[in-house]
Amino acid sequence: MGLLYYFNFVQTEYFKEAEPAAKADAVQKLVPRALAWFRWGAMFTFLTGLALLHFTMSRTGGLNGYIIVGALLGTLMFLNVWLIIWPNQKVICGIKPGDAAKAAPRAAVASRTNTLFSAPMLIGMLGSFHGTGNAALAAVGKTAEGGISLGLWICLGIIALLQLNAMFGKPGPMTTVVGVVHLSLALALGMIGLLQFV
Repeated sequence: MGLLYYFNFVQTEYFKEAEPAAKADAVQKLVPRALAWFRWGAMFTFLTGLALLHFTMSRTGGLNGYIIVGALLGTLMFLNVWLIIWPNQKVICGIKPGDAAKAAPRAAVASRTNTLFSAPMLIGMLGSFHGTGNAALAAVGKTAEGGISLGLWICLGIIALLQLNAMFGKPGPMTTVVGVVHLSLALALGMIGLLQFV
């Protein structure tokens, strides 16, 4: 997530102010290197997340609302990096031919969506062992306490809509750093409320 925040909070803001020659040099030399670490970091995080998910399942016999949300968001963040951000960044960096003017907004929306997902994903991962309320009850698995709650269904629906926006939409209020940070925190709090009480 450190590189995710670097791209969204440091590099993007720098590019808005950079001289054209400095920006072009960074796009050709810095960005591909940073993206390589970003991609493989996402792969490592995803694979270790699968191992932790397996550990959680074997320890508890089921998945609770928190871990379902956290695992889904983490998986979508991984897929966004490999299937949306990286292919579009290859065009932007001149590694692959294409229309950079079309590729840049696609990569930007997916990257901002990953930033949006980061706070609720962390809450989901932490809450899987430390959460209470409805969300702490197993929703899927051997020890299911009545199935998936309405709050979890609503969370899953919100996540699906936000992911569709990452694939086909616009950044909207996520355009600014302040906007995406506030939205991420609001999404995390909203999902906690839905998971805990609905």
